[in-house]
Amino acid sequence: MDMWVRMTATSDLTLGTAVDWGFAATVGQRLARPGPPSSDYTRRQVIDELTNAALKAEPPVRDVTGLVTNGSVPAARVIDRPAWIGAAAESMRVMTNGSEKPRGFLTGRITGAQTGAVLAFVSSGILGQYDPFAAAGDGCLLLVYPNVIAVERQLRIEPSDFRLWVCLHEVTHRVQFTANRWLSGYMSQALGLLTQDAGEDIGQVVGRLADFVRNRGDGATAGSSADGAASGIVSLVRAVQSEPQRQALDRLLVLGTLLEGHADHVMDAVGPLVVPSVATIRSRFDERRHRKQPPLQRLLRALLGLDAKLNQYTRGKAFVDHVVGRVGMERFNTIWSGPETLPLPEEIEEPQRWIDRVL
Repeated sequence: MDMWVRMTATSDLTLGTAVDWGFAATVGQRLARPGPPSSDYTRRQVIDELTNAALKAEPPVRDVTGLVTNGSVPAARVIDRPAWIGAAAESMRVMTNGSEKPRGFLTGRITGAQTGAVLAFVSSGILGQYDPFAAAGDGCLLLVYPNVIAVERQLRIEPSDFRLWVCLHEVTHRVQFTANRWLSGYMSQALGLLTQDAGEDIGQVVGRLADFVRNRGDGATAGSSADGAASGIVSLVRAVQSEPQRQALDRLLVLGTLLEGHADHVMDAVGPLVVPSVATIRSRFDERRHRKQPPLQRLLRALLGLDAKLNQYTRGKAFVDHVVGRVGMERFNTIWSGPETLPLPEEIEEPQRWIDRVL
């Protein structure tokens, strides 16, 4: 869970609703659940080990990906849940070109409270993320140590191995963005379209919503399950978007699928070389990903797009596995040449179509 969660939350702002991001951070930090109990020694130990693991992961990730990054590797920020909420709120503000204090005090506070509640919920599950919009656009790797402790205890796995394994995935995102600087601008442009106020008459939006309801017909009852709710929410969001916003959302979804699938592919390629217990970690972690959850939590995950996030890992990794298996990593890296070489939505499902078009 990382940028996809924030992009999903951002998509709720497609009609230009102002958010008081400072208030969102305050609300989220107050609502955040405390981390697992741990001693000062344990906290210092995990912070030091995650910091070192993030540096240790960089060389093997570069070797496997063949991506070249310049300059020294900046240290990761190893933080707790409230600090992650503050960083995520600030990043969302930058992503949406928002101001600290939006016009419309009451509206900004209401949407800020809603966003803060979302961030509080997510903060108890996210292990780490690379944020390309942090540090004035230089990017920053964030690792949330209370959640790392919680998961390694829950899965009963070797802590040192798990911490390095987590860093392999997140460092891959750092390498993706630092080796291909155009990616953050491409994402920012799509997000700008997604969150701008289209200036449309409310009648146009209502008309599209009415068409959506009519076209759904009997299928409107599909939202009775959490999975159906996820599909219905996504369809409803798309129904009130303008065509440029729909296209921007599609671009972000495809990019997110590629980035996550590539990171999972690299993690599995590097893992056996540097993580002794990687097979056990992967097995137990995948089992945890797909474990059935209480109905309310499943619904919340569906509404926030977290289940769609898991689908991104699976579909994206299948795409990368297929292409690399057919043409090798060096030719796969053509994908990073620019927007025109990124996969189209239908090519994610049929990788050979991307090979035929681009290679």
